[in-house]
This record gives sequence, structure tokens and C-alpha cells, in this order.
Amino acid sequence: MREALDAVDAGPLAPRPPWRLSGGEKRRVAIATVLAMKPDILVLDEPSSGLDPRSRREVIDLLKAFRHTRIVATHDLDLVLDVCERTIVLDRGKVAADGPTRPLLADEELLERCRLERPLSMRG
Repeated sequence: MREALDAVDAGPLAPRPPWRLSGGEKRRVAIATVLAMKPDILVLDEPSSGLDPRSRREVIDLLKAFRHTRIVATHDLDLVLDVCERTIVLDRGKVAADGPTRPLLADEELLERCRLERPLSMRG
């Protein structure tokens, strides 16, 4: 487990009780817990939800560093742009698009149809 904590830069958090951790610290420890199981696939649901900007950036940087297959369910399209090479867009439970991330997130018609907005980093 120590190796997994160090992998997400959470080693110094080990002695602290969970109620003394920030949201971002809890997220890192949770990811370390999964990594300690040595999975082939890392599945995350809204990994940036509720995080302050700095903690969000730390989670994105962690995800970018992982060499695991990552499946990320999120509405944070800037995170998707930073972390995912391939994107599957769902609309009402069905696949609306599947392909390289940047072209999909630049498709205004697709985003409008699926009630999504272009990532902030791709605007104006």
C-alpha cells in the first residue's frame, strides 16, 4: 500500500485520520487504494467533482501519469481533453459518438444535441 500512496503523492497522509483530509486528499488516497490492488483497468466516475481548482489539477496530473487503461465517466470536458485520447459520448444511454477526443469535442452539433458545452480551453 505504501508504494501506491507514494505513486499518488499521498505518503505523508497515511498517519492522518480520514476526517482530517481535504476532498482532493481523500480522492488521492482512494485512487491509491485502487492502485494497491494492481488493476489492469482504472474506472473513475466524476473524478474532479467537488474539487477546488488546485486539487482538480492534481487529480488530472495523476490520471495523465497512469499507464493503466482508464475509463472515466464525467461531464468535465476539460478533464477529458487533458486525459483521454479516445472519447465515447453518450446521449440518453446510447452511444452518440466514438472517436478521438479533440475532434469530438470540437463538434458543435454533437455537443448541442447531447446537451454538452465545448471545453473552456477550446473556446474563443
